[in-house]
Amino acid sequence: MEFQDIIYEKKDGVAKVTINRPKVYNAFTSQTIDELIDAFQDAWTDGTVGVVVLTGTGDKAFCTGGDQKARDKSGYGQAKYPGGVEYFHSLIRNIPKPVIAAVNGYAIGGGHVIHFICDITIASETARFGQTGPRVGSVDPGFGTAYLARVVGEKRAREIWYLCRQYTAQEAYEMGLVNKVVPPDKLAEEVDIWCKEILAKSPTALRIAKFSFNADTDSIHGVSAMGHIALGLYTQTEEAMEGLTAFQEKRPVDFSKFRK
Repeated sequence: MEFQDIIYEKKDGVAKVTINRPKVYNAFTSQTIDELIDAFQDAWTDGTVGVVVLTGTGDKAFCTGGDQKARDKSGYGQAKYPGGVEYFHSLIRNIPKPVIAAVNGYAIGGGHVIHFICDITIASETARFGQTGPRVGSVDPGFGTAYLARVVGEKRAREIWYLCRQYTAQEAYEMGLVNKVVPPDKLAEEVDIWCKEILAKSPTALRIAKFSFNADTDSIHGVSAMGHIALGLYTQTEEAMEGLTAFQEKRPVDFSKFRK
């Protein structure tokens, strides 16, 4: 397979998927999501792969969500797969192999959602975490909200979404968003250690464990589907476009008139 927006490598039982758009802090378009889906589907069906690692090129960003320069009322460009981001979230959860997010910088917006949906997150000390949706006229319903509450608790999840603050790797660790924090030059080494430990375990037992964990939150699939339909309608409104326009024009956003 040939890719433009990602790098896909397989070696010694590990499938490594790297978002390769460093000039825009590894923000994604519909094409990026299509390629991520292709890579994860390949890793799913490849019997030699026992663990998947998801990361971003460079040391600035893991992923900063959707590329706002590519966003319009219909999304982030023409997509090959129906559902796009929502479908990719389901793949991360349902692939019968552990998925490790190696966060090497900013995990913001949609990139933040992607990392915490992964089974495990290992972060560089320089990593930063947070949401941006309500600031730019968007939100990630379903797993982006309800599952986050399962990970960090209702109070923290509401804080993360309502305030759109950024958190350090240590703060993220303390609230349960990440499993391990290491110096930047040790991130790849630490991820390799975790991969080797996982590969030494029974693949069938790991598969059952993953599906057992998922069972408790699988009802979020329905909420997610309904929420993304509502989101599609909302992103076509003047209110949503104010967030996008303000971002593109690099000016303060003004949502005040929409509270009337």
